[in-house]
Amino acid sequence: MQCGRIILFFTFNILIAAHLFGQQSLIIREYDVKQSRQGVAVDSAHFYVVNNSSIDKYNKSTGTYVGSWRDTTGVIKHLNSGIIINGILYCCNSNYPNAPMASSIEMFDPWTLDHVGNHSFGVGNGSATWLDYYQGSWYVTFAHYTGRGSEPNKDNSWTRMVKFDTLWRQMESWIFPDSLLKEFEGRSNSGGFIQDDGTIYCTGHDNHKLYKLKFPVLGYTLEWESTVPMGGFGQGVAQEKHGEGETWVYGVLKKSSKVVVSRLP
Repeated sequence: MQCGRIILFFTFNILIAAHLFGQQSLIIREYDVKQSRQGVAVDSAHFYVVNNSSIDKYNKSTGTYVGSWRDTTGVIKHLNSGIIINGILYCCNSNYPNAPMASSIEMFDPWTLDHVGNHSFGVGNGSATWLDYYQGSWYVTFAHYTGRGSEPNKDNSWTRMVKFDTLWRQMESWIFPDSLLKEFEGRSNSGGFIQDDGTIYCTGHDNHKLYKLKFPVLGYTLEWESTVPMGGFGQGVAQEKHGEGETWVYGVLKKSSKVVVSRLP
């Protein structure tokens, strides 16, 4: 009996070590930053750490601080993520944890970090957490929560991805599968991106995972295909293409104030 306990203990520890090593082996690079709370955006030379009411710019090659934007008006309270498209840094903004939920897209010049534009969704959709541009349309995910930050009589099952045209007119929307909502544990979809083939990768709020989804052929629910590990927590992530079919993912480690780059397996 004692021998069996030893074997079980030994096997259990091997499994833990394999899991931790596998997760660590995905990490290509780490950057130390003063703050890393909400998400990351990336372009060819820099990465941009998005926090509640600030954006910090860093050199990607050296990891050195370049500059920042700070909201001095008190209007911006919860930037969630960022993405650079056609030379503009787009950030999702919400009034979390207040209700009713209100959201906007804030636009910045990534070179100067000057604020250059705004699109307001107002109330009705939810809390905008991330956006992407795919095949001529905007895709924005609006989160809902179970518990803190929720609206009356709503939980995280109200989370949805919405497709807009270039004038921000709603075209379609999709909900998330119940099994994935349970994985979010009362939180919601915090970040993500869409690849060229239409594959969606999204994050929860706290775990080291990317959820691979696809648009449905029938119905209104996104299809959860698989789960892959990543080096950073959930929250806002950014993809960067490298070589033939290889994708690197930028994410944050809040407790240790790091930005980590992982290879998408």
